[in-house]
Amino acid sequence: MRIAVTVFLTDQTITPVRLARELEARGFSGLYLPEHTHIPVERTTPYPAGGELPAEYGRTLDPFVALGQVAAVTENLHLGTGITLVAQRDPIDLAKQIATLDHLSGGRFTLGLGFGWNKEEAADHGVEWGTRRELVRDRMALMRALWAAEPTAYEGEFGSVRASYAHPKPYRDGAPRILVGGAAGPKLFAHIAEYANGWLPIGGRGLSESLPVLRRVWQDAGRAASDLEVVPYAVLPAPGKLAHYAELGIEEVVLQLPSADETGVLKVLDEYAPYL
Repeated sequence: MRIAVTVFLTDQTITPVRLARELEARGFSGLYLPEHTHIPVERTTPYPAGGELPAEYGRTLDPFVALGQVAAVTENLHLGTGITLVAQRDPIDLAKQIATLDHLSGGRFTLGLGFGWNKEEAADHGVEWGTRRELVRDRMALMRALWAAEPTAYEGEFGSVRASYAHPKPYRDGAPRILVGGAAGPKLFAHIAEYANGWLPIGGRGLSESLPVLRRVWQDAGRAASDLEVVPYAVLPAPGKLAHYAELGIEEVVLQLPSADETGVLKVLDEYAPYL
């Protein structure tokens, strides 16, 4: 099983370069970074985990800038977002950022995407909350048009692009690896089967019940069973938990690191060493 990590990198934590070098030297498979552009002070959306929103949410580094640094100082470490808020980004700009990072890293990039939870943050980006999932679906189709081998036009419900010259292209297969985050449900599973390579379930709870449902939706959409990837995300590890994932056929897991300084992060990496 491949062991990757995720962490809220901020202006107060270990740096992307220092962390990347440590991860590659220790044998971790990848680094996934979250994003929040800003956190409005006047919030009505509750923090999904309960309690007060941790301060790092309002200090998060831009994941693409940080991962660019990571790519430059590593050779084999995989790079990912967990997650990119596609609804809050211009899809033409985002398609260029993704393709550039994937190209320069030699195909090491995974686009983990999600639909968001903070209504105030999304509203400042002009996102209509009730249609954000359809907006993301539309933007993914637009980006695939820009990643196509030949100039391809796209006309969607929320946006369009003319047939265009758009280089670089993702490293292979017309798109990077794409994983969709979110809670299990029919709408989420339909999106995964339509335009992604798999699922990024936060915490990994309930997979024994959810996986058969997703696999059925996936195969009903004409996708090959062996192509589905499920990557439990932001997991606090335990030997029994990882063994359970392995029994389910899961080949990669993303462990949660604390949003801490270098000393704090390296201490937890030492604690995670037995799982490698």
